[in-house]
Amino acid sequence: MAQVFAYLNHKNGVLEDAAMELINAAKAISSEPATAIVCGSGIDAVATAAAAIFPKVIKVDNAALDYPNAEVVRKALVNVIPAGSVVLFAHNTFSMDCAPGLSVKLNASFVADIVGIDGVDGSTLKVVRQEFGGVVSTHVGVDMSAGAVVAVRPGTFAPDESKAAGGAVTAADAGDLSAKRKFIEIVAPEAGDVDITKADILVSIGRGIEDEENIQLAMDLKEAIGNAAEVSCSRPIVDAKWLEASRQVGTSGCTVKPKVYMACGISGSFQHLGGIKGGLLIAINKNPNAPIFQVANVGIVANIVEFLPALTEKIEEMK
Repeated sequence: MAQVFAYLNHKNGVLEDAAMELINAAKAISSEPATAIVCGSGIDAVATAAAAIFPKVIKVDNAALDYPNAEVVRKALVNVIPAGSVVLFAHNTFSMDCAPGLSVKLNASFVADIVGIDGVDGSTLKVVRQEFGGVVSTHVGVDMSAGAVVAVRPGTFAPDESKAAGGAVTAADAGDLSAKRKFIEIVAPEAGDVDITKADILVSIGRGIEDEENIQLAMDLKEAIGNAAEVSCSRPIVDAKWLEASRQVGTSGCTVKPKVYMACGISGSFQHLGGIKGGLLIAINKNPNAPIFQVANVGIVANIVEFLPALTEKIEEMK
């Protein structure tokens, strides 16, 4: 059986939530414990946190890895990971940049944005992907005979929060990490009038709102709920200039962790889900096959233009 490695993303010295999900993804592939890999500069605390989840951790600590430049990280991984291995990533903007090229360098198979693992049959890894906006589930056979690089959609597997692995950390020398491109700076977006990261309840709207005038339906629901609530949105709403960028949730917007997240008319792309870190996820969508239902705690099949006013009215009655 191929050895399984999991690349763990981290930011500001803290592992991203998907790290705790990859351990369970690895268990669906092999009965042998997976090995975590953390890359960065001055990452002792990150490696220690990873060792609480994974029994084995490889730490690649180098000044060239201070910023997660995919070109540099890819070179480090090629020098550390043995040929024929299975490498797991969380499917996000970084893995989209790093993982395909890594599979080429390792001469391994590549599959992105999987939403399920059906098991292993010989040297074939059976996974599930969603196509056509989540309308169709595709069962894919991945040839692992020469290894594989697999990107797992965040939320596909339950996180392992036991943090009792007591793993060992091993430092690795990644060799030459020179690169043709380099990190310059991070440009933070301007702060808006509303800080959605502080809200306990988010009424978040997507394409299903249909028209700019219908945004008032979400605002009315927010007012009915009270001061704990705020209105947020997915990227298409910001792109249409219907709401300001400070209200956007996702990998290119804000990361939020409310007690309740109401995804109203949001399909559930990995870019959007990447910005939601916990809480009760309630999905309302008229498409019963929307990807959001795969990760939602509560799913409601309904047209939000009709559902939101009815919910608002019911809350007002209860008051």
